[in-house]
This record gives sequence, C-alpha cells and structure tokens, in this order.
Amino acid sequence: MPSFSNKRRVQHKASEMFDLVADVERYPEFVPLCQALKVRQRTPRADGTEVIVADMTVSFKLVKETFTSEVTLDRPNLKITVRYLRGPFSNLENRWTFEPKGDDASDVGFYITYEFKSRMLAMLMGSMFDVAFTRFSAAFEKRADIVYGKRG
Repeated sequence: MPSFSNKRRVQHKASEMFDLVADVERYPEFVPLCQALKVRQRTPRADGTEVIVADMTVSFKLVKETFTSEVTLDRPNLKITVRYLRGPFSNLENRWTFEPKGDDASDVGFYITYEFKSRMLAMLMGSMFDVAFTRFSAAFEKRADIVYGKRG
C-alpha cells in the first residue's frame, strides 16, 4: 500500500498550523489536486474535539473522484486524524501532528497511506498522488506565510 510521511519545521506556532489544516473549507484554494470540498456535518464533542464529515473532490487531467472522510480535530492534543468512509479507495488513513518548538515555530508531521479500489485508477492517479503529497507540506507552509505573515 502506498504511503507518504514527512515532518517539517515551520516558522509558525503549532496552534496556527493546526487551525490552518483544520480549515478544510479553504483546501480548494491551495491544496494540490483538491478541486472542491463540502462539509456535510460538524459535531463538537465535550472533550474539546470536533468531528467533521466532508466530501473532497480531487481532479487530475480527465480523472475526477469524490470521496467522503471523517476528520477528527483534536485541538487539545494538536492532532488531526482522517478516517475514510467511502469513495474510490479501498483504504485511506491520514494523520497530522503539530509540535510546538519555541515561541514561533513548530514541527508539522504528515502521514498518509492509501490504496485505490481500481487498478486502473491506481495507475492513472497513483504517481500524481505521490507527487502531490510531496507538495502538500510546502503548500500548507506557503498558505501559513500568506495567512499569518512570513517569519524568520
């Protein structure tokens, strides 16, 4: 099963980066391959977490696919987890971590593993997904520079 992970030191607070990744409605503005995102449901929980169910449409050349995920925003622990519900994958798991490193810096961790249901779709989208994931972290860091101002 293909997977990708990385950790980047960014010159933004962990809470700022958490907020940026949690703002899923803005993804079509800057996330590679993300053409549209619709939040179906938001459920705040008593423990300080929030659960979002959202549809994301990814597009590359002539291929366009929509999938539904459950996103758990764990603000108290600065973690975001994504659980796949339905769509073109047989499996999709995604995690974000945000570790404070001083006053205005943090380490942002990103992990994803996925497998397409269709061998044909895997051939069409697989290599582009790999390229997109290497650009994800940079896209979020660039977005943070725009939203919060470039530091350091």
